[in-house]
Amino acid sequence: MADPSSYRPRPGEIPDSPGVYRFRDEHRRVIYVGKAKSLRQRLANYFQDLANLHPRTRTMVTTAASVEWTVVSTEVEALQLEYSWIKEYDPRFNVKYRDDKSYPYLAVTMNEEFPRVQVMRGHKKKGVRYFGPYGHAWAIRDTVDLLLRVFPVRTCSAGVFKNAARTGRPCLLGYIGKCSAPCVERISAEDHQELAEEFCDFMAGRTGTYLRRLERKMGEAAEDMEYERAARLRDDIGALRKAMEKSAVVLADATDADLIAVAEDELEAAVQIFHVRGGRVRGQRGWVTDKVEEITTGALVEHALQQLYGEESGDAVPKEVLVPALPEPVEPVQQWLTDRRGSGVSLRIPQRGDKKALMETVQRNAQQALVLHKTKRASDLTTRSRALEEIADALDLDSAPLRIECYDISHLQGDDVVASMVVFEDGLARKSEYRRFQIKGFRGQDDVRSMHEVITRRFRRYLAEKERTGEWADGEDDGATTATTDGETPGHDAAPGNDTAPGNGTAPDPHATPRDAADDLALTDGPALKDDDGRPKRFAYPPQLVVVDGGQPQVAAAQRALDELGIDDIAVCGLAKRLEEVWLPREDDPVVLPRTSEGLYLLQRVRDEAHRFAITYQRTKRAKRFRSSPLDEVPGLGETRKQALIKHFGSVKKLRSATIDQICEVPGIGRKTAETVAVALARATPAAPAVNTATGEIMDDEDGAPETTADAPGEPVSAGTPDERRGQER
Repeated sequence: MADPSSYRPRPGEIPDSPGVYRFRDEHRRVIYVGKAKSLRQRLANYFQDLANLHPRTRTMVTTAASVEWTVVSTEVEALQLEYSWIKEYDPRFNVKYRDDKSYPYLAVTMNEEFPRVQVMRGHKKKGVRYFGPYGHAWAIRDTVDLLLRVFPVRTCSAGVFKNAARTGRPCLLGYIGKCSAPCVERISAEDHQELAEEFCDFMAGRTGTYLRRLERKMGEAAEDMEYERAARLRDDIGALRKAMEKSAVVLADATDADLIAVAEDELEAAVQIFHVRGGRVRGQRGWVTDKVEEITTGALVEHALQQLYGEESGDAVPKEVLVPALPEPVEPVQQWLTDRRGSGVSLRIPQRGDKKALMETVQRNAQQALVLHKTKRASDLTTRSRALEEIADALDLDSAPLRIECYDISHLQGDDVVASMVVFEDGLARKSEYRRFQIKGFRGQDDVRSMHEVITRRFRRYLAEKERTGEWADGEDDGATTATTDGETPGHDAAPGNDTAPGNGTAPDPHATPRDAADDLALTDGPALKDDDGRPKRFAYPPQLVVVDGGQPQVAAAQRALDELGIDDIAVCGLAKRLEEVWLPREDDPVVLPRTSEGLYLLQRVRDEAHRFAITYQRTKRAKRFRSSPLDEVPGLGETRKQALIKHFGSVKKLRSATIDQICEVPGIGRKTAETVAVALARATPAAPAVNTATGEIMDDEDGAPETTADAPGEPVSAGTPDERRGQER
């Protein structure tokens, strides 16, 4: 815990002008970003007597080790810079809004030759028209099903579209009149584009004109005694009116506005947003945040506005934004919204009438969302704090372990041995920092040796980063330094393990599996570990506690790996599944936490998450191995020529029996390549027959067995019942 006076700027150093400031911890990681109209006045508030600070602010300033600032010209620039830095650094003590789900949108891909109507989530794409967000995907599908009767726009995927164009037969929707079937040229690209434009106009709220036009056509058809056509138009009008009823009119003056409401307590805040377009509620969404800093309702609203409109522009920012409290000051925020829209934006609190009544409805939704979140959440902030304190007391730690890393080993009867590393910060999963490892130092089943290898590899990276940043003083223990330079190169793992690392006097295992490029990527890339300027780097941020999935042997292996690297400031424990006992290094008896302990519950969650992550990776590698072919081992043979060989001979089995001259008959295969293929196939040992679990049929992978994924019907599996295989999988 740092003393704020140790890094307090000297009087007169801080400018009295607008700007953005950053607090960093001892590892140079940005932990808080803020903006101020006057940097001098704002920063002075952080360096007063600790007893006068809010508890969460006090925690932040005692965690920080330095502060720096950037001067800007206006408050609007400060707002923009604060938003970009929060997105870039993801500071631990800033307000973070968490979507409880990825909200679906109704999207029309106007950037395609034949626009498609579909459900989309995630980041918005250029050239696509979006409507929503909706609370549920089924609400979109119900609306689209009603509208396709009148606007038969394409809804099929690219694969279905191409297949229909190839066969000359439309899909079922084309036959029942809910698709205009551009795939078989029943409608031209221009007419289909116009149909999609009409669909978008209707969804955007311009409904009156279109309904009146249909009613006029229906009357004309009835006068001409075309009663069947009039009946179809009548049904179309009914379908459109039913679709319109799904978004009731709430504002009679066809207002375009977003209404934002906030419900909060001392620990958390819930935000609800209603998107009103053309006087109708077109979408709804909600967020929840931990209040890790002392913050007012107006400041919460400001953060919500940044989250909502930080990536938006143009009409995506409405003309009117109604809020329960205004940010202080309000002018820079309003100017920022205006700049993003390109025209004036009104930011205000509704005082009376329909808008105030609708705001009360949004407020009730926010209150309900907060209550629901409280009941669903595994533990609130107070419970998480108590869990961390219980762990610290049980393991005799100096302080609560704010960062916990857990490791697990997974394999199937000794094959595809992998490991996982999961990270929990402040009692919550930090999935952006999860890592996965392939065991490379040896073959076979040895959980203890595997655990030693993984811990060694992970913390060798930590020491290398620590040395690179110059955190070690000259003359410090050379043992740790040697451990970081035993043949590793930046961005790559050395051959790991207790017995196989280069430089320890033992040659690497000649049977070790070759390095996998995807695994290296998983080991080196991660958005949450920061470099000197706060940007991402590798394993530089150490945990306060390492948890291993296992008992005394695994704990001893992990502690031995840390001792060999000269690391003595990281605690280690293990959680055994059988009795949920907590094992400590060099202790003959386990620590038994009460079954009702919040600390034990947190350790179980961490262990179970590590197990889930490890077994998912192991199954992925197993599926990849099942899909492999002997041709994959032929050097210089690309995917195109492999497919040409299989297409020509029909299977690997027939290719293996072919002569070199017959192989040379395949287009693109020369004699040298044919000789290489023949030699590689002659050396390859045919795999044993596998069983299709869906049909019970014995399959020959070489005779064209379909590619399958792990746990899918038809996966080639080893003999034995499913229960027996699950018992063998770890």
